Amino acid sequence: MLREIISSRKRVLRFYGISPPKASNGKERNREIADIWIERLNGLGENLDGVIVYDLQDEPGRTGMVRPFPFLPTLNPLGFVHEYLTSVRAPKIIYKRVAGLPEDALKEWLTRLQNNNSDDVAVLVGSPSAQKPAFPRPEGLTLAAASHFARDNFPDGCFGGVAIAERHADKKNENLRLLAKYRDGCKFFVTQTVYDAKAACTLITDYARTFTEAEIDPPPLIFSFAPCGSIKTMEFMQWLGIRFPVWIIEELRNARDILSRSVALSETIGSEITAHARSCGVPTGMNVESISIRREEIDASCYLFTSLATGPYRPEHYRY
Repeated sequence: MLREIISSRKRVLRFYGISPPKASNGKERNREIADIWIERLNGLGENLDGVIVYDLQDEPGRTGMVRPFPFLPTLNPLGFVHEYLTSVRAPKIIYKRVAGLPEDALKEWLTRLQNNNSDDVAVLVGSPSAQKPAFPRPEGLTLAAASHFARDNFPDGCFGGVAIAERHADKKNENLRLLAKYRDGCKFFVTQTVYDAKAACTLITDYARTFTEAEIDPPPLIFSFAPCGSIKTMEFMQWLGIRFPVWIIEELRNARDILSRSVALSETIGSEITAHARSCGVPTGMNVESISIRREEIDASCYLFTSLATGPYRPEHYRY
């Protein structure tokens, strides 16, 4: 059971992340898309511990950059799982944007999640950190209040939170934020896509120290990876807040095959991160996704998942 694996902290966690299809597609087309995903995900076999399903929201003005691709509303993640992904054998990790949500709505959502599959878990997400004065504070629950509600009212549930290594590189306090989220009820954390190994390793070091000083066993820290198959994809990833060191930007821009090079870089970064996490005693894991909907990049993400799952993230490497 996924919940027991998360709570035990005894082995690596291996996830694959997907986004629901566009709401405007129509039911028949979305069924076709779901069937393709079912085949892909079940094809990952026993290496796959869970499928992350993201909750995509429009975030105008989240950065100073122009969004490279327009936002198109997608299906509700929980509804997508319930209606279309029942044939996927792995448990689901469903993202839910909770900032501004009324308490009754959160209770209904958590009840539906728990009643659908006792092994599904959630990741509760607040407002984007870049939302400043352009975005008035939403009415309803804050992330902390939503976490407290989930912890206190659904004791048999399991939910995680988001970690951002790049934010730690800038503000030097992500370790403290994660400790606070743990005390609010989070049992694991998932990062955004990582291309900056130094930022990730710095977070691991400070994360391990902070939890040790608090006399708490650190919960699993899941690092996300994604291929980059074009300059346009890289620009979109940067818009999302993913940080590329200058040397990686130049290497990808000048690569004969940017997609293959990005996969190789992710393999190297994954190995570096897992080695450092082991040395710090931090239980870790990986999540692979495709930022793009291009088939070549999705295929590359499936390859990257298998490469990491059978390489640096294979279970026998982790004995905490």
